[in-house]
Amino acid sequence: MTGHPAHHHQESGGLPLDVLLPAVFVVLLAGGYVLLAGRARRRNEQAGWSRWRTGWFMAGCALLAAGLLPPIAPWVHSDFRGHMLQHLLIGMYAPLGLVLGAPVTLLLRNLPAEQGRRLTGLVQSRPLHVLANPVTALLLSVGTLGLLYFTPLYNAMSANTGLHWLLHAHFLLAGCLFAYVIAGPDPAPARPSVPVRLVVLGVAIAAHAVISQLMYGGFGINIHAPVDQVQGGAQIMYYGGDIAELLLAVALVATWRPQPASRRALRTTRRPESRPAVP
Repeated sequence: MTGHPAHHHQESGGLPLDVLLPAVFVVLLAGGYVLLAGRARRRNEQAGWSRWRTGWFMAGCALLAAGLLPPIAPWVHSDFRGHMLQHLLIGMYAPLGLVLGAPVTLLLRNLPAEQGRRLTGLVQSRPLHVLANPVTALLLSVGTLGLLYFTPLYNAMSANTGLHWLLHAHFLLAGCLFAYVIAGPDPAPARPSVPVRLVVLGVAIAAHAVISQLMYGGFGINIHAPVDQVQGGAQIMYYGGDIAELLLAVALVATWRPQPASRRALRTTRRPESRPAVP
């Protein structure tokens, strides 16, 4: 294991672009949500918009900013432990807050009827149905970690700024998808039952544990960094990942709305009416 390759930082009027661009992105994300939430309250004062959801989304934006901006961002380029902390913030903690803010529902509240129907059709489309499958979300979220740490991908990312930001985007989107599938309050195409989602979450917890333990022991990993940094990063992944997934499990239980027994009974007892055949 060797030291980290250095990144080259582009400057824009004295402010590095790798600081300016993430800051602008997070500000636009948070500002756009606040504007839409205010508009939703004005359009329907009775329904309004939950301040809890706004708070969750702002917390997600704050965690995303913490992962993308100093002091953590510069630490990433010199210490593997910084990379792992950044991964947890961008790929696990921030997505949970963003998803619990129910951004799709907020967008539907603000769109005209025709555009709202189009967005609903997109949410219920076959491609999104496949993408929002728990197994797909699990592979995109946890499966990528195997590729990152057990192939030369991590070392290539450390030496290539474009690949570095591409993986940031992947982990953010994959983390949001996984949180959405497991505990998202937004509408989803054929969301699985709570037991199924808990099983998928359990598999994710086990996979994180196995990867972090292999990383700590140095088995099969391909990471050019000092041993103490890799072991420290493995510990951050092990304990920090457990906390993030525990929070996701709590969110799943908190957002679960059991179907009333009367409705279930009606569904099981209802039978299609027999009709005479048309001659």
